[in-house]
Amino acid sequence: MLSELAHEPLSLPSGKLRFASLGSGSKGNATVVSDGETTLLVDCGFGLRDTERRLARLGVHPRQLDAVLVTHEHVDHLRGVGPLARRHGLPVYLTPGTWLSGRLGEVPLRHWITPQSRFTVKSLIIDPVTVPHDAREPVQFCIESHGCRLGVLTDLGHPTGHVVDAFSGCDALIIECNHDRHMLEVGPYPPQLKRRVGGKWGHLANIQAVTLLQQLGLDRLQHIVCSHLSEHNNRPELALEALTPLLDGDASRLSVAAQDSGIHWRAIA
Repeated sequence: MLSELAHEPLSLPSGKLRFASLGSGSKGNATVVSDGETTLLVDCGFGLRDTERRLARLGVHPRQLDAVLVTHEHVDHLRGVGPLARRHGLPVYLTPGTWLSGRLGEVPLRHWITPQSRFTVKSLIIDPVTVPHDAREPVQFCIESHGCRLGVLTDLGHPTGHVVDAFSGCDALIIECNHDRHMLEVGPYPPQLKRRVGGKWGHLANIQAVTLLQQLGLDRLQHIVCSHLSEHNNRPELALEALTPLLDGDASRLSVAAQDSGIHWRAIA
């Protein structure tokens, strides 16, 4: 399959920003973003073979990737970055703090990300945004091409004014809906882990995602993807139930990125 895809370039209309999820959750996260000219992978929390299989499912060969962007060093976002970059000669963009975690290993080409400092990878414009999360120097990304803007916003302890300002004006948003507060409260996690997940440097609850979306505004958003759902502390139907009222009951713009299947390509018009 991979050898066949090596001779079949990713077929996406130039100038139209698209994205897809390889999978999202506590066991691994990765997102592909492409405008037909440039293709990026945001995070890679799956093993090498699993990542290649998931990319193939989307019609992408790893050598068609132009770079890997890393949000932070937690294993569900970093596991496959080093092996994928080394095998396929991919440049990796990350903050110095993420690098200093020592979890990545050597990669063919490393580029530093400076939070709040815009950079480009070929035709894609990337704004790295500092977020409150319990990692060394975590960022999330707004990615833009030809006037279309995608926000990738997971692993967020709580919404801040800085985050709201940075992610306002997106045409599509991948937003963390990690846990339902009641499920977390009565669930199997030990007390210390519950405090960490539900704390200001942990993960976003469904109700917090609702508040954040209200602050961002919904009129421009064509796609809202619930992501990073906890296997033990949330369910897709609870995330959708929380967010659907924001859209006057019309859930057509909503979807959930599942751990195993992710989401297939979405296009921003």
